[in-house]
Amino acid sequence: MLSKINTCVLQGLEGYGVNVESDISNGLPSFNIVGLPDTAIKESKERVRSAISNSGYRFPMNRITINLSPASIRKEGSQLDLPIALGILNSMGKINNIEENTFFIGELSLNGDIKHVEGALPMVISLREKGVKNIFIPVDNLEECSYIEGINIFPVKDLVEIIEILNKRMVVKPIKAKNFKENMHKEEYMVDFSEVKGQETLKRAVEVAVAGGHNILIIGPPGSGKTMIAKRIPSIMPDLSFEEALEITQIYSVSGIIEVDKLIKSRPFRSPHHTISKTALVGGGRIPKPGEVSLSHYGVLFLDEMPEFSKKTLEVLRQPMEDGEILISRANANLRYPSKFMLVASMNPCPCGYYGDPKHECRCSQNQIDHYLNKISGPLLDRIDIQIEANPIEYKDLQGKDNSEGSRNIKERVNRARKLQNNRYEGLNFFSNSQLTNKAIKKYCSFTNEAENLLKNSFDSLGLSARAYNKIIKVSRTIADLDGKDIIEINHLAEAIQYRNLDRKFWG
Repeated sequence: MLSKINTCVLQGLEGYGVNVESDISNGLPSFNIVGLPDTAIKESKERVRSAISNSGYRFPMNRITINLSPASIRKEGSQLDLPIALGILNSMGKINNIEENTFFIGELSLNGDIKHVEGALPMVISLREKGVKNIFIPVDNLEECSYIEGINIFPVKDLVEIIEILNKRMVVKPIKAKNFKENMHKEEYMVDFSEVKGQETLKRAVEVAVAGGHNILIIGPPGSGKTMIAKRIPSIMPDLSFEEALEITQIYSVSGIIEVDKLIKSRPFRSPHHTISKTALVGGGRIPKPGEVSLSHYGVLFLDEMPEFSKKTLEVLRQPMEDGEILISRANANLRYPSKFMLVASMNPCPCGYYGDPKHECRCSQNQIDHYLNKISGPLLDRIDIQIEANPIEYKDLQGKDNSEGSRNIKERVNRARKLQNNRYEGLNFFSNSQLTNKAIKKYCSFTNEAENLLKNSFDSLGLSARAYNKIIKVSRTIADLDGKDIIEINHLAEAIQYRNLDRKFWG
């Protein structure tokens, strides 16, 4: 008897429907799986055999053929265990007719338990978009999928339970989708901006960067507070929208590193070590997985001591920073992962760290300084919106009154600015000023006459590139949003231009 069971496989974050065709026929006992299965699927034969036997059913001693259709798509992952087992049981006549628009995903343990699978959330979302009505998932994947509406989700714990449900001997209702806003919780951070002494200009630049999602490079001597401030950025990041939380959780679900399988409700902050490889940074590998740039999606990618990273590694950042996504090409597929991250980088002005420091003598030769700074290429530097200098801390800053502004107040201003941007760009494919296209810049960035003249004079005198010109406009748009102004005024533009002066001081 031939049976067909619906399931799903992933390519990148996109799910594709697959038919598991099962046939039990006379002949020598064998168990064959065809249709471009990977190693994990080929090994499912032993898991399926034991799971069926340990669930109280006799495994057929016949010729069993499993076809994964369409055969042109490479199938990867252990989530095909459950549909293969159900296909065999259906062919044996142990399961009644299954509704055509019902899909199944789940890995089987040897005792018949249905285990957690990686990538359940993007599979459910993809199938919902394709009009699928019902889907059975492992109960361990329930939390991450519990906010999805428009599709009936049935969590199951073992093979016996799902057989009882399909044979109508057990009645279950689909889960009721949770409300994202009702389940949001205020993140409690162990660090706060109130702990930062001095560096008011740097804190202001960081606030602007976060408010607009702009990339920022902090240059300063050791001990000036670069890393300290960077690690406090999550405490002022704007609240996540439901759509952003879904996208982030999909990436972490595919990566298999999602925390207790729950929807991620805070923006990621990733800080890879400088020895990281290109593949680990942007993604890929023999079995392609998202890299750090995708794990930082809608969050922060912090590169501490940026010149210590390999120059070849840094150069691969250019494309995802520009396009907001990374394309991984393989012989059988092209995988796309989103990478709309905010780059926060810190560095010393020279190898010893004291170039330009009035209190310490620099021990580096000019050649050493040039070699150190040249690790940051011009095209990469051009993609960093804000470049700010961290000056050495003064004694009076450390001993002065503790009146530094806390993260809560800064975050309130950031949220107000982001709310303006969300309303302004509603219905478009971007959420923040840093993502503005050239067409959107002309539409949403209006200047006063004085600001227009300053922009023209600055372009000529500073020798700006077209990309740097656009970056200044985007940053000035964010500064105006923090000020609650629709029109970009001369003081907004002047502050934005100030954040582009360091490339002339250190690289000019």
